[in-house]
Amino acid sequence: MRLLLLLSALTLIFFPQFVSSEDEYSFDLDEIEKKPYSFGGYIEARSVFFGFDRDAALYKLKMFNRDEGKTAEEYNAALQLDGSYEKGMARFYMKINADIQQSYTGWSDNTSIFEGYLSLKPSHSISIEAGKKTLKWGKGYAWTPVAFVDRTKNPDDPDLALEGFTVLSADYIRSYSGALKTVSLTPVLIPVYDDLNEDFGEANHLNFAGKLYLLLYDTDIDFMVLTGGSKSTRYGFDFSRNISPNLEIHGEFAFINNFEKKFINSSGELFKRKFNAKSYLLGTRYLTVHDMTIIFEYYHNGTGYTDDEIEDYFSFIDSSHKTFTATGNKTLLQKALNLMEGNYGRVNPMRDYLYVRVSQKEPFEILYFTPSVTGIINLNDDSFSLSPELLYTGITNLEMRLKTSFLTGQRNSEYGEKLNDYRAELRVRYYF
Repeated sequence: MRLLLLLSALTLIFFPQFVSSEDEYSFDLDEIEKKPYSFGGYIEARSVFFGFDRDAALYKLKMFNRDEGKTAEEYNAALQLDGSYEKGMARFYMKINADIQQSYTGWSDNTSIFEGYLSLKPSHSISIEAGKKTLKWGKGYAWTPVAFVDRTKNPDDPDLALEGFTVLSADYIRSYSGALKTVSLTPVLIPVYDDLNEDFGEANHLNFAGKLYLLLYDTDIDFMVLTGGSKSTRYGFDFSRNISPNLEIHGEFAFINNFEKKFINSSGELFKRKFNAKSYLLGTRYLTVHDMTIIFEYYHNGTGYTDDEIEDYFSFIDSSHKTFTATGNKTLLQKALNLMEGNYGRVNPMRDYLYVRVSQKEPFEILYFTPSVTGIINLNDDSFSLSPELLYTGITNLEMRLKTSFLTGQRNSEYGEKLNDYRAELRVRYYF
């Protein structure tokens, strides 16, 4: 009921025309002129149904002191607003995201500024931006190992907007005739202090990142670097090229110097190891003559855990849960929980993955209807997720999506030890 009241209130505030009994039509020449401001966003309702795997290690870890049964429901409402104002060489842009959730853990809400920055463009070749923003480095669809100054994508829903970091950046662009058509240089400063970008890395550092972009022989090429102390120094390279009008290939390579990995054995001993990690991605996107889109990506995560390291972690959870059941002592389980953040709890924490997505636009001439299916396969332990999806956009500005996900794997595998076996999600989103 609270969710319905919230959605009703948001509708009355942002779409009062819905309650009007008369249609009004007008034509104003001023509307044709470019306005100095823009405003948009969406309102969303989303419900999720979970089927728990009560024998899984992550169920035992996260639900050790609760009994939610075999299934659970979750209800979400979200509002995202974005707008800009432009005058002369200056432009201000802001994106705000607010959501409220009711789940088995209770009610929660969060409001965040995803982006908010001032841009100055003194010439066609130079622009300067200061504030909170996402830089969107990398060419990968599901994964982007070279996105050194962005938050990690969720490969299960990679199109979701991400919260940015507060940065100072600039762009210098030059165009040429010949094989090299465009050159762009982007230096970035990322300050990290107690109340500023505190989740970027180690505090009290001013970090520097940079990207060099080339359009060479009709191929997009980027070179990246990040250094400064909050994270270990890393270098990156990516490319994207259209082989034909219907076929595109892309790739990324990242070298991370002195990466520190924390891991635990089955007895609970904690270890740290530093090494130079190499991550890379190779992918393709193909559009058939029948409007079927196929996306394929292989991702090697050089910072990921091996089969033995993941199995040791799951074994430690099982033994810790047995200790809790017998004695009520949750100390060992808390130790395992602490290792989730930034370690075993990362999205796809192991080494090698395959992503395949197939979507068909308007099959059987059903207008505005797009079914698709996405598979993410862990090549190290053969566990995987399979997500069929139905999308309908036949009502102006309204998007309806029904998505299900099924997780499969043996014990001690990544997807075999997830909290849930399956989930179904219905999302209704209205854009304005």
